[in-house]
Amino acid sequence: MTLAEPDPRVVRAWHALRGVVDPELGLDVLDLGLVYGVAIDDAGRMRVTMTLTTPGCPVSESLADEAETALAWALGPSTPVAVEVVWDPPWTPERISDTAARRLGYRPRRR
Repeated sequence: MTLAEPDPRVVRAWHALRGVVDPELGLDVLDLGLVYGVAIDDAGRMRVTMTLTTPGCPVSESLADEAETALAWALGPSTPVAVEVVWDPPWTPERISDTAARRLGYRPRRR
């Protein structure tokens, strides 16, 4: 693997997170802009930093648990997984992908 190539576990993690869907909106956590980071730490653990739309979000515990389950399934037992829910920076609607914006009835942003 060269410096330009991402770790295949990180690529698998991003793909796995695509399958984690917010049950209220029917959109995955990536299109909603809820995932802030995916990385392998020095100990070989997959670390995912994500947020939720609001601190009082009814799926606050289950969505992070679903992300952890999806990651563990995609990566297997040789890569421990840790999902951390953070509130800083706070989520804003600007983080939604154009695809999600269209599905929610909003016009995509101009870039």
